[in-house]
Amino acid sequence: MHPDDRPPPRSPAAQWLPAAAAVGVLATVIIAGVALGGGNEESVAPAPVQQATEAAAPLLTVPESVPEVIATVETTAPVTKSQLDRTLSKGVAGGDVQEVQQRLTDLGFAPGPIDGIYGDETIKAVWAYEKLVLGVPSSQPTGQVSPEMWDAMQEPFVIQPRRPNSTPNHTEVYLPEQVLAVFQDDEPVLITHMSSGTNEEWCEEVTISPGEYGNRDGEEPIVRGECGISNTPGGVFEFYRQVEGIRDSALGSMWNPVYFNYGIAIHGALNVPLQPASHGCIRIPLNISEGLQDLMDMGDQVFVWDGVKEPEEYGAPPPTFNWLDPNYETTTTIPESTTTVPESTTTVPESETTAPPATVPATTPAPDTTDAPVVTTEVTTTTEPVTTDPVETTTTTVAPEATTTTTTTTTLVGPDG
Repeated sequence: MHPDDRPPPRSPAAQWLPAAAAVGVLATVIIAGVALGGGNEESVAPAPVQQATEAAAPLLTVPESVPEVIATVETTAPVTKSQLDRTLSKGVAGGDVQEVQQRLTDLGFAPGPIDGIYGDETIKAVWAYEKLVLGVPSSQPTGQVSPEMWDAMQEPFVIQPRRPNSTPNHTEVYLPEQVLAVFQDDEPVLITHMSSGTNEEWCEEVTISPGEYGNRDGEEPIVRGECGISNTPGGVFEFYRQVEGIRDSALGSMWNPVYFNYGIAIHGALNVPLQPASHGCIRIPLNISEGLQDLMDMGDQVFVWDGVKEPEEYGAPPPTFNWLDPNYETTTTIPESTTTVPESTTTVPESETTAPPATVPATTPAPDTTDAPVVTTEVTTTTEPVTTDPVETTTTTVAPEATTTTTTTTTLVGPDG
């Protein structure tokens, strides 16, 4: 097993729990069986995954009190507010837009440059604000700032973590709200709109870069058919690996990924819609991912809320393991090659040879002593025309269609998210 194929390290608090040792042994046996099972389908059955998930919970203790995300700041100073005389939406510009961008930035959101232009980055920051602060359903934010909304945004409040006093820096992922927050010393340094797994089963052709799960020791990308379930498990994890630039994995293409649960990572993406859309990863807007890795350290905790249980009740469950698509076929088709010799027509030009009439007069003069009549003989020779009919020759050569089909043998694979 490659060193990076081991599960991410658990929180130090989990190491002191009585059940941790037994769980670790069981998880090691199961994961080793998956990694070393090779092509033996029976050794990589889905059942061990469920066993590992159940055995791993609970690992941590849920705090007795969970603070609200919104904390009111007590102040005796009067609150000075500005007024909006319009609803801000995409494309508008002005000083009022700049004020909104500054307030969002102060709260920890990421509206992009404070330039007074209401563009896509500002809209996505407003989405996150609506979902996290106003409680708007994750698929229904407007991306607009009304005068009433702006008035409430200027109230003295801050965004606070649900898990203070964890690692100095930690990340909180709120699946119901589809919002991600990064905290440093319990202060928000990044709050952003996100998109997680759809919880749907999928089968498709994937490309896996060298170094990614499923191609850990490879030197060239692997292309193959895989199936999986696009789930983002709730639980408590830690960042253990990051890669700069673009990566292709069994879960899709990722920009600047930071991994926390096997192949599941927080990463930049071009498409970050309001609804869950990934194969299990946490997508964030591409521009925000440019500085993401500067905010995180390896070993930082990641808390993922799924809206059903507290993260600690799950422990650190692995994602659903992918499997090879049993119906996937690698078909290499040589494009139909047809070689046609251009129609060649050779026509012998009509040849007509006509010998002109030849007249050869034969005159024998009479001797001087004989007064005989003159005899004249006219000989005419005529040759009939010789005509050669045109000969048309056409040659066409067509190469037979060549198709080579290779069928991939179905084999279950290890954890790729």
